[in-house]
Amino acid sequence: MQVTKDVLLIRQFQSGDEEAVRNLHWLALPVKTLLLNGPWDDDDLRNIRNEYLNNGGEFLVGFLQNNLVCMGALRKVSENVGEIRLMRVHPDYQRKGFGQLILDRLEADASRIGYDILRLDTNTKQCAAQYFYKKNGYKETHRSIISFMEVIFFEKRLK
Repeated sequence: MQVTKDVLLIRQFQSGDEEAVRNLHWLALPVKTLLLNGPWDDDDLRNIRNEYLNNGGEFLVGFLQNNLVCMGALRKVSENVGEIRLMRVHPDYQRKGFGQLILDRLEADASRIGYDILRLDTNTKQCAAQYFYKKNGYKETHRSIISFMEVIFFEKRLK
């Protein structure tokens, strides 16, 4: 299934998308997180098919005029719990609704797969991300320090 908004095409990750995905991942990360090693490293991006697509998850990419401008992933945590990962929107295309389209599609996929709960995290410096997730019904569950950065964990019940 493909979704369009204006000329945005959202589809599942395909072979050949790897370089564009890694480039967007690093471009869209806040500068402060680039200084530390942590869960934002791109190890899972080196094997998207096994980490996400063949493991009870999804990996979506959004193209605008053949340029990757947004992406997001869903990873299996347990039989009824999924995790939203790697929500990224190119800085030039933020606040245009593209992240919302990716999240909506990932949540629909999570429901279809059978997940009852979705989890995700962001850090305290990413105020726009915190607002975005809260606006979409995610509730803070706890905070933790990871690599000297305060991380906020969120959860949303789908059913």
